Amino acid sequence: MNTIMRKSVLGIAGLAFAGGVFAGPVTEAHAAPVPTAGVVQADKPAVDKAKLIPHGVQGAQSKITLNDEQTANVKAIIAATKKAGLPERAAVISIATSLQESKLENLGHLGDRNDHDSLGLFQQRPSSGWGTPEQITDPEYSTLAFLKGLKQVDGWQDMPLTEAAQTVQVSAYPDAYAQWEQQAADLVAQYWNS
Repeated sequence: MNTIMRKSVLGIAGLAFAGGVFAGPVTEAHAAPVPTAGVVQADKPAVDKAKLIPHGVQGAQSKITLNDEQTANVKAIIAATKKAGLPERAAVISIATSLQESKLENLGHLGDRNDHDSLGLFQQRPSSGWGTPEQITDPEYSTLAFLKGLKQVDGWQDMPLTEAAQTVQVSAYPDAYAQWEQQAADLVAQYWNS
């Protein structure tokens, strides 16, 4: 997708364009296991894993062990996805994006290590029209803002994860999102019905 098209998509989504955001490529993967499925109550249908990763994972996968704050952020992303009326695949894309951008940590200003004025789970920038610093560091708001952009991407449901995420995020490392697809899908399978 070319730059003009990407700017148009972001403009339609109500998001200004002033460059991309990125957290950079991950050079270290942690080998700690992440459960692939949670316990599902009998009255709740199981998540269809084929819908979570319709294209199969793309490339080598990274995985991190989550602490309580990161797990709470996963649950907040899932809740916001449900609030937006979007399917599990949108949550997978959102969680993988947040894993790449912030490792699911709600980051404030990082001083010299900050990418411009990037903040929050998705490293969104107030100067790019994502919202105020207070809004961007609210997990529900930042997820809904990301999803608003995603919904404006024609055919996002059928795109590889990294292409859908990149179209919204405009990252300097467009292929980096793919490495988190398996962990994101596992987390959605574990927490979607909880």
